[in-house]
Amino acid sequence: MSRPALLLALALDALGEPPAALHPVVWMGRFLKRTRRTWTATTPRGQLEEGARSWLGGALLTGAVATLGTALPWPLQGVLLKPLLARKALFDAAQEVQRALQGGDLPEARRLLAWHLVSRETSGLTASEVAGACIESLAENLSDSVVAPLLAYRVGGLPLAAVYRYANTADAMWGYRTPDLEDAGKAAARADDLLNLLPARLTALCTLAAAGGRGWRVWAADRRAPLSPNAGHPMSAFAGALGLRLDKWDAVGQPLYVLNGAGRPPHHSDIAHALVLARGSLMLATAALLLWPAHQRRRPVTR
Repeated sequence: MSRPALLLALALDALGEPPAALHPVVWMGRFLKRTRRTWTATTPRGQLEEGARSWLGGALLTGAVATLGTALPWPLQGVLLKPLLARKALFDAAQEVQRALQGGDLPEARRLLAWHLVSRETSGLTASEVAGACIESLAENLSDSVVAPLLAYRVGGLPLAAVYRYANTADAMWGYRTPDLEDAGKAAARADDLLNLLPARLTALCTLAAAGGRGWRVWAADRRAPLSPNAGHPMSAFAGALGLRLDKWDAVGQPLYVLNGAGRPPHHSDIAHALVLARGSLMLATAALLLWPAHQRRRPVTR
C-alpha cells in the first residue's frame, strides 16, 4: 500500500528478474504444475470442482505467506513487490522481436515471439503478423504484468498483489479450452478475468491519454471484439492510438477478432512506437496509482 514501496519496486525492476530459485512467480508455477499432477477427476463436474479447490487452496496459501510481509518496513515491501511485476522483461522481449525483424531474421523473430510473448503457433506468421502479435502482447501484458500487480498492491498490499500474480500465473497454465483443462481450469480463468477488470480499463484509458486522445473511437468500437472481457481494452487502445490493424486468425484462416479494421498493417518499426506508448501509459498509470487513496487503519478511540 506504501507509495514509496511501489516506486522502489519499479526502480528495482530495471535490474531485471531475480534468479529462478528466489523468484516467487517461479515457485507459483512449480506449485501449479505439481498440483495438476494430483488431479484424478474424470467427469466435467468433478474436474470443475477439483480445479476450483486446487486454485482456492493455492490462493489462500499465497495470501497467507504474503501477509507475513505486511509488517515489514516499506523498503523491504518494495523488494518483495518487485518480482510480482515484469516491466523490464516485457519491454526487453518486445525489443528482441523488433531487432530480429529489423535484421530480416523472420525465423528468429517467430521463435522469440513464441518464447517470450505468445502461446499461439508462430511458425507460419508473416513479418507483419509477428509485429502485430508482439504489439498485442505488449499491450495486454502491460496491463496483466505491470499495472495489475501495482494496482493490487495499492488496494490490498502484498497479500492481494501476490494473490493476483498467482491468479494470473494459474490462468496462464490452466486457463485453456483443451479437453483436459476446459473444466478444470475454469476457476483459474474466471478469477483472472475478475481481477483484471479494473487494470485492463485503467491501462486502456492511460494509453489513450498518453496518445493525446487518439484511438478512443477504435477502443469504444472494438474493445469487446476478443473473447476475453479484458484483453480487448488495452489492445484496441494501442491499435487505435498507433493507427494499426491488429488481428488474430484461427488454424483454418478465420478471424478470431479484428481491431481497427481500417488501420494499416503493422511494421517492425511500429514495435518501437508501441514501446514509447507503453512507457507513457505506464507513467500515467503510476501517477494514478500514487494518487489512489490507500486504506489507513483507524486508531482506536480513547476515552
